[in-house]
Amino acid sequence: MTTTKVPRRWSPMVVFTPAAVEAVKVVVAAEPAGNQGLYLRVGVRGGGCSGFEYDMDIVAGDPPESAFQWHQEGLPVLVVMDVVSAQYLRGTTIDYVRQGLQEGFRFTNPVAKSTCGCGKSFSTST
Repeated sequence: MTTTKVPRRWSPMVVFTPAAVEAVKVVVAAEPAGNQGLYLRVGVRGGGCSGFEYDMDIVAGDPPESAFQWHQEGLPVLVVMDVVSAQYLRGTTIDYVRQGLQEGFRFTNPVAKSTCGCGKSFSTST
């Protein structure tokens, strides 16, 4: 008997606001391959001034089978998150904000106990 591994499908771990969806569309459109064979990786990594940094990028190829994967309405690519990042990002809202001369993605993370001044890193009590 042959077993086929099925990727983890989950309800969205994070939600993108309409402004963030539009910003992702712009980034994907700038990729040489359009949205063919691409996915949006969302996660965390150690670093930053608060302990963890948010990490989000467009990746070509097949997503890891062990990662959580989902589609969000409006996004032209699959969203993928590794299992470790999921514990730190579950319930997060990702927005795209323009304020004065600065613009970028803003994470509103219910797990974060503190964030740095720039909002790109955070710490938790876990």
